[in-house]
Amino acid sequence: MPRLTSADVARESGVSRTTVSYVLNGKRDVAIPERTRQRVQEVAARLGYTPSAAARTLRSGRSDLVLCVVPDWTIGPVIDTLLDHLTTELADRGLSVLVHQDRGPRPLAELWRAVTPCVVLGLAPFAEQDLLAMQQAGIQVVGSTLDDDPQPRTFSVPQVEIGRLQVEHLAARGHRSIAYAAPSDDRLAPFASRRLAGATQECERLGLAPPVVRAVDLDTGSAAAAVRDWRAGPAPVTAVAAYNDEVALAVLSGLRAEELATPQDVAVIGVDDIPAARLAAPALTTVWQAVDAQASYLAAAVIAALDESADPPVRPSDVMHVVARDST
Repeated sequence: MPRLTSADVARESGVSRTTVSYVLNGKRDVAIPERTRQRVQEVAARLGYTPSAAARTLRSGRSDLVLCVVPDWTIGPVIDTLLDHLTTELADRGLSVLVHQDRGPRPLAELWRAVTPCVVLGLAPFAEQDLLAMQQAGIQVVGSTLDDDPQPRTFSVPQVEIGRLQVEHLAARGHRSIAYAAPSDDRLAPFASRRLAGATQECERLGLAPPVVRAVDLDTGSAAAAVRDWRAGPAPVTAVAAYNDEVALAVLSGLRAEELATPQDVAVIGVDDIPAARLAAPALTTVWQAVDAQASYLAAAVIAALDESADPPVRPSDVMHVVARDST
């Protein structure tokens, strides 16, 4: 079956291809009778014709596509929720989101040159050469970072602060010997190293020994082995700061396997406040992150980048806090 073109719509509507283009691409600064607009739209709908996105991009110089670049991270509940919120907010503004997980040797430039996005949004900072190339090509860049960063159109999620909050909470409940349950997946190192650094800094500030670090897989055997190590020394661990809620749930399982009570013997705090945290036994104390606020900020930053008259996004004041539950 031959591909439909604007010529087919023009012939069926009794107008020129230029008129079809103006109508279907929403140009309102051209004087076209409303009856003609309706006829063209009705014919296009009946024939099943839609304008080529690539051609529309060439004509306008800009697409309605936002390229969201995710580093080579595991896609857990937090990133999944962030992308869901972000996609919904940008869809409400007439923009589509293409999510690209940056794996393999293919240069990023090959991708953005192929899809011609209006904005490239990064969930981590771009390499300097990639950033410069996109800016030289006239592509707006928006991003987020795992550290404090005052740059405009950049959302900061300081991971060091997460680890600091965990230890501050545990120490306030009287714990002096604290462990850190690290993830076993190396792809999470950018997050884990910063969170551990924050926990270590807070221990030092409070005059505590550095946290005893063990990697914990998401299974009971691995967690139980870590618990045995933590409890075997001269100063048995009485509290665990876990990399995230999933690792914390594994630690709870390991504690039960070792017949230890939480929080009576060992308290546990996670990160992310995933739904399962509230359903755990005992309910899991955790550090909540403002994922919806981050998505809203990034969406507003995209709009501001495209429309210089738009107000710059306002950074939310509360991006993380401890949600205290029974596990501590």
